Amino acid sequence: MASVVFLRAINVGGANLCKPAQLAKSLSKLDIVNIGAVGTFVVRESVSDSTLRKALATQLATDFKIKCEIMIVPGRDVLKLSENNPFARQPSGENITRFVSVLHKRPARVPALPLDLPSDKNWLLRIVAIRDQFVLGIYRREMKAIGYLGKIEKILGEPGTVRNWNTLEKVVKILGEK
Repeated sequence: MASVVFLRAINVGGANLCKPAQLAKSLSKLDIVNIGAVGTFVVRESVSDSTLRKALATQLATDFKIKCEIMIVPGRDVLKLSENNPFARQPSGENITRFVSVLHKRPARVPALPLDLPSDKNWLLRIVAIRDQFVLGIYRREMKAIGYLGKIEKILGEPGTVRNWNTLEKVVKILGEK
C-alpha cells in the first residue's frame, strides 16, 4: 500500500532548510516521489510507517541536520478524501485558495462547521469540513489570512501542516498511476 508523507515546517522563513528532491533521491529504494518544495511525498513502495518514519528522520538528520514532524497517511485515505469535491458549494475564484491541513490525528473536539475566521461576516479563512485527520478549507489571498492558518492547530488541539489543494490533486494523480 502506498503512503503519503507530509513534513511539517521545512523551508519556512529560512528555517529547517531541506531539498525535498535530494531527500527523495536519497530514499529512492522506497520508490518515493517528491511533490514540490515543502515536503510532500508519495511513497509507492509498501513499507511500514515505523520503517518509513525512521528512514526519513535519519536522512533528514544526516543530509540536512534538521528534525521535523513527519505525518504519514495511507494513500487510500488521500484517494478517499478526493472522491467528492469538498469545495463544490464554496466561493471560488482567483482570490480564493483551497487548502487541506493534515493533522497528526483526528481532533478530539470538532467545532460547528463551517467555521469562519475572524467572523462569519468578514471571513478570511473558512474551515468547510473535517474528515478524520484532514481539515479542508478556503482562504482569501490576503496577508492577514496566513495568520489564521496557524490558528487551526490551536482551535483543534492537534499539530498539522497545510498544503494547497492543488498539491493533493498531484498526489492523487501519482497514486492513480501505480
